Amino acid sequence: MNEHCPDCGLKFEREQGYFVGAMYISYLIAVVLITALFWLVSVFMPETSFNIALTLAVVLFLPFVPLVFRYSRIIWMHFDRTIDP
Repeated sequence: MNEHCPDCGLKFEREQGYFVGAMYISYLIAVVLITALFWLVSVFMPETSFNIALTLAVVLFLPFVPLVFRYSRIIWMHFDRTIDP
């Protein structure tokens, strides 16, 4: 990640523990994506067992981890700036 926002100059690295809230957002996004991927695997491969479908959903989710990490921090910063400008 950049140290500062190229548009507004906001420093991304905050005090220690600032992004703990972003972990909750990341978890929520991950649960939604894995559930959607599990549903897609179950629809397109109905003969697979629950464990195999879940494993495939998690494996398909792995490329999205960097995006989830980045966007959960962005969502958290926007939330924080909205609550406490």
